Amino acid sequence: MRGIDEETGEYLGPSRSQQRRDALEVRALAEQLVALPPGRLDKLPIPEDLLPHIHETRRIDSHIARKRQLQYLAKQMRREDDATLEAIRDALDAGGEAARQETALLHRVEAWRERLLEEGDAALEELLAGHPGADRQQLRQLVRNVHAERRKGKPPHAFRELFRVLRELHAEAAAGDAPDGD
Repeated sequence: MRGIDEETGEYLGPSRSQQRRDALEVRALAEQLVALPPGRLDKLPIPEDLLPHIHETRRIDSHIARKRQLQYLAKQMRREDDATLEAIRDALDAGGEAARQETALLHRVEAWRERLLEEGDAALEELLAGHPGADRQQLRQLVRNVHAERRKGKPPHAFRELFRVLRELHAEAAAGDAPDGD
C-alpha cells in the first residue's frame, strides 16, 4: 500500500530507494554468510530453512550462476523477520553485544584470578559469598598449585585450570541472572 496518506500527507511505506538499500544490505549479509567457514556458520543463529541455500551457493563455481544463487539466497533471507537478521548481524559483528558480554566475562574472571592469587583467603571469602555453590577446597588447592608452579618455574597448568573453574562459575551465575523468555 504505497502512496500518500490523504489526511496527513505522509508516505505510507518505505520509498523504493529505501527498499533497494535494505535489499542490498541483506545481499551483503548473504555474501558474508557464504564466505564463512562451516564451523563459524554453525555457531550463528541461522534458521534451518536458510542453511541449504547457503550450502548450495557455496557449491556453485560458475560466476554468473553463483551470483544468481546469491540473489536467491538474499531473497529467502528477506522473507525472515528483522529480528532474525539482526541476530545474525550481531553474531557476525566482532563488536556485537554477545562478543562484548563474553569479553566482559573474561575480564571479570581474569580479575578474580589475580585477586585470588594476590589476596588469598580474603578474596576467596568474597568470591564464595557471591557464588555459594563454588567448591572452596578446589579453589584453595588450585591457588596453592599456581603458587607452587611459579616457584618451580613449571608450565601454567593450574593457572589455566583456575581460570577455567572461575569462568564456569561466572558463566553459571550469568546464565542464572538472565531473564526467562516467559
